[in-house]
Amino acid sequence: MAAETTGVETERESMDFDVVIVGGGPAGLSAAIRIKQLAGATGKEVSVVVLEKGSEVGGHILSGAVIDPRAMNELFPDWKERGCPLETPVSEDRFIVLGQDGSIGIPSFPMPPMLKNHGMYIASLGNVCRWLAVQAEALGVEIYPGFSCSALTYREDGSVRGVVAGVMGLDKEGRPGPDFQPGMELNGKYVLIAEGVRGSLAKILIRDFKLGEGRSPQKYGIGIKELWQIKPENFKPGYVQHTFGWPLGNSTGGGTFLYHFGDNYVAIGLVVHLNYKNPWIAPFEEFQRVKHHPEVSKFLKGGTRVSYGSRAITEGGWQSIPKLVFPGGALIGCSAGFVNLPRIKGSHNAMKTGMLAAEAAFDAVTNGRQGDELVAYPEAFARSWVAKELKAVRNAKPLWSKWGTAVGVALTGFDLWCTTLFGGFSFFGTMKHDKTDAGSLEPAARFKKIVYPKPDGVLSFDRLTSVAFSFTNHGEHQPIHLKVKDLELQKTSELGVYGGPSNRYCPAGVYEWIEGPAGEMRFQINSQNCVHCKTCDIKDPNQNITWTTPEGGGGPNYPNM
Repeated sequence: MAAETTGVETERESMDFDVVIVGGGPAGLSAAIRIKQLAGATGKEVSVVVLEKGSEVGGHILSGAVIDPRAMNELFPDWKERGCPLETPVSEDRFIVLGQDGSIGIPSFPMPPMLKNHGMYIASLGNVCRWLAVQAEALGVEIYPGFSCSALTYREDGSVRGVVAGVMGLDKEGRPGPDFQPGMELNGKYVLIAEGVRGSLAKILIRDFKLGEGRSPQKYGIGIKELWQIKPENFKPGYVQHTFGWPLGNSTGGGTFLYHFGDNYVAIGLVVHLNYKNPWIAPFEEFQRVKHHPEVSKFLKGGTRVSYGSRAITEGGWQSIPKLVFPGGALIGCSAGFVNLPRIKGSHNAMKTGMLAAEAAFDAVTNGRQGDELVAYPEAFARSWVAKELKAVRNAKPLWSKWGTAVGVALTGFDLWCTTLFGGFSFFGTMKHDKTDAGSLEPAARFKKIVYPKPDGVLSFDRLTSVAFSFTNHGEHQPIHLKVKDLELQKTSELGVYGGPSNRYCPAGVYEWIEGPAGEMRFQINSQNCVHCKTCDIKDPNQNITWTTPEGGGGPNYPNM
């Protein structure tokens, strides 16, 4: 049976597949392709469907992105001949410490080898996913974009059987409207969850099957990105620049990225670690401010902003990876949290874990199994280069969090050299994450309110103008997909104690505290602005806001992101 989302008894048609994959990102598409590759090599029939909530594959994909081609080399050794849009090889790699009035470059020779980007490619991960979808369909994978998965279905023994997808036409109260479509049940022998960071189904599975027991809490950052087309004289093909320091204080982790690729494009963004304590911090405004620094503005001046977006990033690493399998399926890619934080990379790990889970699912299906745990997948992961890579950087996030940027970055560099030279050995052992990011926030009264400069409309912009460049759209009459459990708690605590941080951590202007004529405060949710970053689900201090999946086809439509 399925957990209903309409509040009424609903009959649905169903379709059966061998493997159902939720999410058309690098993990889900790589898994689908690998299954079909194995089926073709052995002459066996294995049916695979990929469900993608965006209006098209790639529409919801946002990443830096400097891409490690290691997994792509394994999936398609001839990817260059096939026309994969890994288009610009890295030519120059710089690390810079920013101060408010200057900067200091860090020489490359002390950097551990894994932090160097030569041999990598700058690209739009969205376009890479679009290309992967074409390869998948050519192999016989069925891909359904615009299909939002709102619930899980289960077998009588409690194992996951499939998902409910394509529910549409609910009114603002969540009741069937005149154009109501109940969606379909898409069931499989196994279900692979590739929703990305903080996916709604992954949250349910981690909670109900206790997949996080014995692990550290997952940690997150928020990445805010713009794509610019700049003047040819400012363009340096393959140039990669990372900074840390200003405008973030020593106690707030994060930094900027700036990548030159394609047709005079620059991808510029800021990552802010979401374990910050000060509720007055506004990551969006910090990003607008950093674009005025000379090390950034010298590239952007005279250019044109093309698009804008934001998403959460998993940062917990090795300690926070949940149990990867549950009865009837597995977590792959960012649903499990395979991002390598110091490398600022995760798509190669997402692809590889998708491939490993695919191999386990293919063996199970072709041996007549269904609904059990794909134990071969975590066993293969433990032997993989993904596990080796993540274990080597396991202390980067805890060291940064404990000691701040200045000391934490230096200690991380020392630790990475140790794990590189001594086969994974660290003098720090394996450090733990002690708090959730929501639990890190402290009362507003302990901090001075931050007054940010007004945007100039040339290099810096306001939120609503920026959201227009994400090409976000949601139907006006659908239910609000951002659920507040207790509005009174939101008023007394989120506003009364923490100063209303939702108004600042959201990069899309979704949340507002509005004062009424009698001085009363009302919590307004502009859900049509939501870019599906999930930050509210992560950072609300009381965990009082839950992000749920809206109708399929809604949300951002990122071009070249």
